[in-house]
Amino acid sequence: MSDSGYRIEKDSMGEMRVPDWALWGASTQRAVENFPISGRGVPAEVVHAFGHLKAACAKVNKDLGKLPPELAKAIIDAADQVAAGQHDKHFVVDVFQTGSGTSSNMNANEVIANLANAELGFGAGAKGQQGAVHPNDHVNMGQSSNDTFPTAIHVAAAVAIQNNLLAALKRLHKELDAKAQQWDSVIKIGRTHLMDATPIRVGQVFSGYASQAGHAIDRAARAVEALGELAIGGTAVGTGINTHTEFGGRVAAELATRTGVGFKEAVNHPEAQAAKDGFVEASGQLKTIAVSLSKIANDIRWLGSGPRCGLFELMLPAIQPGSSIMPGKVNPVICESVVQVAARVIANDAAVTYGGFGGVGSILELNVAMPVMADAMMESIKLLANASSVFVDKLLKGLEVNAQRCEQLIDQSLMMCTSLAPVIGYDNAAKLAKQAFKEGKTIRELAREQNLLDDAKLDELLDPAGMTRPGEA
Repeated sequence: MSDSGYRIEKDSMGEMRVPDWALWGASTQRAVENFPISGRGVPAEVVHAFGHLKAACAKVNKDLGKLPPELAKAIIDAADQVAAGQHDKHFVVDVFQTGSGTSSNMNANEVIANLANAELGFGAGAKGQQGAVHPNDHVNMGQSSNDTFPTAIHVAAAVAIQNNLLAALKRLHKELDAKAQQWDSVIKIGRTHLMDATPIRVGQVFSGYASQAGHAIDRAARAVEALGELAIGGTAVGTGINTHTEFGGRVAAELATRTGVGFKEAVNHPEAQAAKDGFVEASGQLKTIAVSLSKIANDIRWLGSGPRCGLFELMLPAIQPGSSIMPGKVNPVICESVVQVAARVIANDAAVTYGGFGGVGSILELNVAMPVMADAMMESIKLLANASSVFVDKLLKGLEVNAQRCEQLIDQSLMMCTSLAPVIGYDNAAKLAKQAFKEGKTIRELAREQNLLDDAKLDELLDPAGMTRPGEA
């Protein structure tokens, strides 16, 4: 020890002071000192994915006869602890670091090596002792930061989408579909360009929202598929130098077993490391999901506007006071939260896209913007999953339809004249609508005054329910 509370560790560049309590080593400490940027590390899910990856690599290296069983066991045990989130506080490299994620890979190698050494009876920093686990030679055996970091971020994102986002979207779809069926007999006025249009059933409106949620589920599944190819096995530049030819495929299979996601070795390793197209594609799917959620949330807040001076066809649950100055005011706060989430996810997609862009992140044989891409992606997955769940629990479950208001607005709509146009002609129907507006009358009232059609035919053509089911008897 050179100073109280510190130990001296060495890497290929020399000595570094590392806090006694820390599980990391010299390379990680250099990165901590080099990147005091944001004060936050890579997402925890990426750290946990590294744990799964390093355990899978150690098992495969053991099975291939390259890593002694006792060292492999110690590495796997340590890596499993990392995967379980037991050592998150020791992953301290800032997210805005070297673009290949080398510092985070070494952070994982050093933490796992020190944990493994402790299990084997060696102290911290024991990597130079005979028989101890070395972060590069053993934990990183057959690997490079250039194939481990892209693998870890794919695993982290795919697992989070499959385990968290998909489940939340399925709940959202179920609730919207239930509302569509529950309210299928309620008829409201439709609107296009924010102006009155022809009638539509509330159930039809919500079936559209449910369909969007159903497509969101499909898009999330496609995002998992886009992330399914793993770079592991490509090592430095995608050629597989210094690793076994079966290594990548076996590790991918092991990760699939560990996570339940259908991972496989990349078809082309140079592509998997030089570009991040699959990652960009997955982010694009998340962006589209965000756009869908923003549409649904925004429509519902419009339809719930009022209660006296707005549309008020829907009644949103009151979950908190809406104003510090206006007593009794209630705002569509959940809808606003969802719309803000959508804005952030769209912005995150821009960061991912820019990170994958040629000349910015993807340059020659390696993408060098992966940490920020991973940070944006993991935030998007978390926000979409949480927003979807809150939308169901805090809004949709307590949402009610105002059938009386829907009926009242239909009777007043001038666009009821649309069903008369095939009988009296477009120009005459338009003239009727303009006159009704000018005189403050309904289409039905004015048509009867002018004896345009007999009452039976008028009732048939102006039946709101019939307008939502054209062609049905």
